[in-house]
Amino acid sequence: MELQEAILKRRSVRKFTEDVVTDEEIRQIFEAVRWAPSWANTQTWEFIVVRDKALIEKVAGTYSEKNPATKCSLAASALIVACAKTGISGCYGGKEVTTIKNWEMFDLGMAVQTLCLKAHEFGLGTVVVGLMDHEACKKILAVSEDRKVVAVIPIGKPASPPREGPPRKSISEMVYLNSFDKAMF
Repeated sequence: MELQEAILKRRSVRKFTEDVVTDEEIRQIFEAVRWAPSWANTQTWEFIVVRDKALIEKVAGTYSEKNPATKCSLAASALIVACAKTGISGCYGGKEVTTIKNWEMFDLGMAVQTLCLKAHEFGLGTVVVGLMDHEACKKILAVSEDRKVVAVIPIGKPASPPREGPPRKSISEMVYLNSFDKAMF
């Protein structure tokens, strides 16, 4: 699959079959993830793969009420919990040096996008879940204090073919030349 095709056709998947995502598929996904870029190559992302059904139920129990991802998380082959080490990315000598705080979130976003695209290449579906009690999830999974739970990514074999994506902004609505008063395209 070409990268452009993966970018255009990857969708958030919320219905999975009972097929199991193999450990080898997950290993290959993380082989791609480890090459995602990060601030000064700090690679502050870490992931917890949750396969135990009772633990999946506990993690999904941290989602906000009526979160549409709850049902698919319970049906997923696994949950991938995306965590970030704090106080490293965007820092020098332990001090934040950027005016944009929590730079690890930017790094983790690139790693998660890589994960979702690689999973899509294998014919797997994912959805990124963020509407949840992050601290409760952190406690359930015994995540250390210097890390934060950022998102949960259910992964599985999609139950149906992908649908067309929603309309997107035109390039002229988001790309400017030299200042915000002149569209580049």
